[in-house]
Amino acid sequence: MFRIEAGSTRKYCDGLSRRSFVQVGVAGMASVGLADILRAQEASAAVNHTRKDTAVILIWLDGGPGHMDMYDMKPEAPVEYRGIWRPIRTNVPGIEITELYPQQAKVADKFSIVRSLHHGSGDHFTAGHYMLTSRGGASGGDTPGKYPSLGSIATKVCGPRRPGMPAHVAVPYASSIGLRPGYFGANYLGLEHNPFEPQGDPNSQNFQVNNLNLTSGLTVERLEDRRSLLNKFDSMRKVIDNTHSVEAFDRFHQKAFDLVVGTEGRKAFDISKEDPKLRDRYGRHTWGQSTLLARRLVEAGSTFVTVHFGGWDHHWDLKKGYENYLPKVDSAVATLLDDLSQRGLSERVLVMLCGEFSRTPRMNDGGNGGAPMSMGTPARDHWGQAMFCLLGGAGIQGGRIVGSTTSKGETPKDRPLTPSDLHATIYHVLGVDPKINFLNHSGRPVPAIDHGEVIHELL
Repeated sequence: MFRIEAGSTRKYCDGLSRRSFVQVGVAGMASVGLADILRAQEASAAVNHTRKDTAVILIWLDGGPGHMDMYDMKPEAPVEYRGIWRPIRTNVPGIEITELYPQQAKVADKFSIVRSLHHGSGDHFTAGHYMLTSRGGASGGDTPGKYPSLGSIATKVCGPRRPGMPAHVAVPYASSIGLRPGYFGANYLGLEHNPFEPQGDPNSQNFQVNNLNLTSGLTVERLEDRRSLLNKFDSMRKVIDNTHSVEAFDRFHQKAFDLVVGTEGRKAFDISKEDPKLRDRYGRHTWGQSTLLARRLVEAGSTFVTVHFGGWDHHWDLKKGYENYLPKVDSAVATLLDDLSQRGLSERVLVMLCGEFSRTPRMNDGGNGGAPMSMGTPARDHWGQAMFCLLGGAGIQGGRIVGSTTSKGETPKDRPLTPSDLHATIYHVLGVDPKINFLNHSGRPVPAIDHGEVIHELL
């Protein structure tokens, strides 16, 4: 193994010091071969020739939303499968969704539903990692992410669609199964490709993005002076420590500086400028206002924005939970699709709605089966054998159903699809070649996805 003494520093968040990081990287390069690395870098640069002006809003239902209670109803199934709610017709003949989604029923021509998505895992962490990175590797016993997220890869390749905007944002924060940024993180792409997290509550009257405004008494001019001095120190430091990690921190600081000093980002995050009537339509709650903020961000030039809707792990009291949650999802999704259409953004912005897995087709007894004390009313448990994803906009045709599940909703019946197929489709929308390679921590080239095809029925 080659060894480079790069000096010792405090440990990285993954437990590696800068010295060990360089050792691992050089060891990986030696095992792969310099020609392979150069070839991978050249190929990655070459495939990146299609420049698009598209963006993605991913509404993430963290915890696992049930397909049979939302977009894949089974009214003819036995009562313990079909569940509590009835399906209703939409404005697209032949498409029915839950009665708790009356607003989405009116705009079904603006979205399509993949009903045959699956990955086979009922482990929150394995499933979340599959859905957000298209690969396995994590589990409840080994939770750290192994690969970069879909959003991190997309924004590393595309950057922001407008100068002065953060390319990758998670509203109000990035979280997968309680991990932050969890599987939304960039992993070996570098921390500068982690999502920017405004935090706070966009529904709050005094909502303000952390660290976005200048501290009292600090002007842009003074900030420029301090930046000039730091640049001089940085130049001296690079002579001593010229590693990729330093370059990553420099890019991170440059983006942060541009965001604070510029006006576009601050304007986009100022949700108070929105019409109060439109805010009412999205819903005066954290989920609704976060979705509206996401629309403001992609309109201003962000490329990939995730909106976090947490709390979907319903093992009991499904009725109480969904009658609280689903109307909020309904108003946020329907208003977003309508709002994008009215603003002429439908062809630019892809809307996605999904979680890490679904819920069991057969309902449980709410914890009453032999338990000494009732835990609640019936609900559903973890299920990765069949799940849904809603998609609309940016070239995705509306009013379509892709795939189907068996009569009891247990497994795909037609057109089984995986997270990799979903990622390939999103990369197609954004203009990212899925074969693009990135060097992992060992210096080995890893493609964005290792299998998967574009879901052509959606286009």
